[in-house]
Amino acid sequence: MGQVRVPESQPEEDFAAIWAREGTSGSFAVPARGDIRHGTIVSVRPGEVILDIGAKQDALLAPREMQQMRPEQLQALRVGDRINVYILRVDDREDNLLVSINLAREYGDWEQAQELLESGAIVATKVIGYNKGGVLCTFHTLQGFVPASHIAGHEQQGESVTQMDAMARLVGLDLNVKVIEVNRRRRRLVLSERAAQREWRMQQRERLLAEIKEGEVRTGVVSSLRDFGAFVDLGGLDGLVHLSELSWSRIKHPSQVLKVGQAVQVMVLRVDREEQRISLSLKHTQPDPWSEVSDKYVAGTLVTGVVTHLASFGAFVELQPGVEGLVHLSELAEGDFGEPPNIVTEGEELTLRVLSVDPARQRISLSLRQAPAAEARDEGALPS
Repeated sequence: MGQVRVPESQPEEDFAAIWAREGTSGSFAVPARGDIRHGTIVSVRPGEVILDIGAKQDALLAPREMQQMRPEQLQALRVGDRINVYILRVDDREDNLLVSINLAREYGDWEQAQELLESGAIVATKVIGYNKGGVLCTFHTLQGFVPASHIAGHEQQGESVTQMDAMARLVGLDLNVKVIEVNRRRRRLVLSERAAQREWRMQQRERLLAEIKEGEVRTGVVSSLRDFGAFVDLGGLDGLVHLSELSWSRIKHPSQVLKVGQAVQVMVLRVDREEQRISLSLKHTQPDPWSEVSDKYVAGTLVTGVVTHLASFGAFVELQPGVEGLVHLSELAEGDFGEPPNIVTEGEELTLRVLSVDPARQRISLSLRQAPAAEARDEGALPS
C-alpha cells in the first residue's frame, strides 16, 4: 500500500498582515475619513440606521444627523435602499463607522456644480432670498448666489425701483442660470442668469439661421425702435424692419405703428447667414392696398385726399392708407405761383381729378387745377 503524503503545515501568517492585505483589496477596502461610499441600508430602528458599505464593520448614520432629520426624511429610509454616504469617523467607542447621508449628497452636488462649470450647461434654479448684492438660489442641497450684475434686465429697472425692491420681486421665481464660479473650500457657488441668456440666445440664433427661409411669416417681439426702422426679436436673433417696410402708408417714425414689447407677424425678405442679418417686412403681412386701385380710381373721376408731403416738383396726396398719388407742379394751379407751399400745405384735404393710374408701378397722377370746387360739387358724391 502506498504511503499517504501529509502536506507540511504552513507557517502561521501574522493577523495584522492579513488585515492590511485584505483591507486594501477587493470589496473590503479600508474606509477613510472623507471617502464617499455606496451603502445598503440593512436596519432602520428608532434612533439608529445601520448600513453595509463593504467594510469589515457596519456603518452607523451619525446620531446628530438623525436628530436633525424631519420625520418624512426618516420615513423615506428603507431597508434595502442603496445610497451614498460620507465617512465621518472610522471608529467610535463601539468600533463602528460613522457616516453622513447629507454630506454625501452635498459632495455630489459640488461635483455636479463643477461639471456644469466645465461644460457651460444651463440649469434651472429657484430664488429663495436676496440681499443688497443679488439673490440667493437653491442648487439641490447647496445655496448659490446670483450677483445683481448677472441678473438679466437688471439695468432696465425704472428709477423709482430700488435695487432691493428689484431683488425682492424675484423671490419665488425660477431662473435659468450658468455656473460661473465653484469654490468648495469657501463654500462659494456663483451663478449667472445673464450668461445663461447669452448662451440660450446663441443656441437659438444658430437654430434660427439654419432653418429660417425667405418668404415665410414669423412671429416676433419688437425689441427696439430706431429712426430708420424697428428691430424684431425672432427668438435668439433680431431682424430689421426698415421704415419703408413698416406700413403701406407714409410714416415718419416706427413709433407711429409699433411699440417696444409688441408681438407682431413679419415676413422674411432676406437672410444673410454669413453676417447673421435678417431683413423683415411688416406691411407685406397685410393686404396690398394697390391691388384694388384699378377698380377704385379711374381716370377722369374726382377724389379726395390729404397732402402728406411736399417736394419741389409737386405734392404727394394720400387717397387711402397706403395709396398715394402725385400732383405734379404743373397740375397744382394755373399761372406762375412759384413753389408748392404757395398753393397747398401738408395735412390739407383736397378735391382732385385722377389723370392716370399705373398699379404695377404704384403711381397715380392727380390734378388740382382741373378739379375746381364748382366742378367738384357738380360731380356729386366722391369715392371714399
